[in-house]
Amino acid sequence: MSERRRANRTLTWKLLAFAAGAFAFGFALVPLYNVLCSVTGYGDQTKLLRRVAAIEHPDLNRTVTVEFLTSVASAGEWEFRPVVRTVQVHPGQLFTAEFFAHNLTGRDSVAQAVPNIAPSEVAAYFHKTECFCFSPQKFAVGEGRQMPVRFIIDPALPDHIELITLAYTFYDESSRVTAR
Repeated sequence: MSERRRANRTLTWKLLAFAAGAFAFGFALVPLYNVLCSVTGYGDQTKLLRRVAAIEHPDLNRTVTVEFLTSVASAGEWEFRPVVRTVQVHPGQLFTAEFFAHNLTGRDSVAQAVPNIAPSEVAAYFHKTECFCFSPQKFAVGEGRQMPVRFIIDPALPDHIELITLAYTFYDESSRVTAR
């Protein structure tokens, strides 16, 4: 019996060590998550706090023109356009722009907008807080609706940039539509 008792005791210590290791790993995830966020920029609380500070202190002495362009790169018929083609924005000011999409394909459909920003150096200073481009959009036959994009231009935007172009290409992804 002493051999069995020794084996049970060894197994108990191994299980306790495993449980303690799992508990320690759970605590280690927090700093690992912070490192991942600082490397990738996703979920980085310091960047989010800077964005909030930018909202609270827009640069009212400067305006930047934001131009909106759209194109449809899909089979089928779609109407896709900005409600307003250009806007004047103060860096640091939260702004909402509206786009209109209308499904003219004759069937239920799913579409996805892919953004592009020019000049390319602006991408680091242009922060979308809400955008219809973040996820596929479902449309019923003939459905049309306005879709918002909310953004902030970082006040640290270089002074020589006075015009930003935000372009969207709209793709029909009807293969994602499920039967009703």
